[in-house]
Amino acid sequence: MNYTTVYSTDRPICKKCRQIPCTCVRNTQGTTRQAVRILRETKGRKGAGVTVVTGLAMTSAELKALLTLCKKRLGCGGTMRGDVLEFQGEHRDALLHIFSAMGIEAQKSGH
Repeated sequence: MNYTTVYSTDRPICKKCRQIPCTCVRNTQGTTRQAVRILRETKGRKGAGVTVVTGLAMTSAELKALLTLCKKRLGCGGTMRGDVLEFQGEHRDALLHIFSAMGIEAQKSGH
């Protein structure tokens, strides 16, 4: 008879690397270097400026979570277009501070 475990106090074993804790996630993140750029754009927005963040190597769900966190901290509106985050207004310095606190290396780009 095949028995399946209903509940266990053991830590889960990763199905890919068979390690506790999983080491495969760290290996994939450590090899890719993100070239995160924070810039201000006014083109195509009738003079209204937005702060644009490009180059984040994250999944769509992670980008949405980061967008929500940044919007709450900045107190502004924003959106995600593909893999680019846009925030209403000039927030380059504040975003640089938020990203450095999270361990994401980012650079200001443009004027």
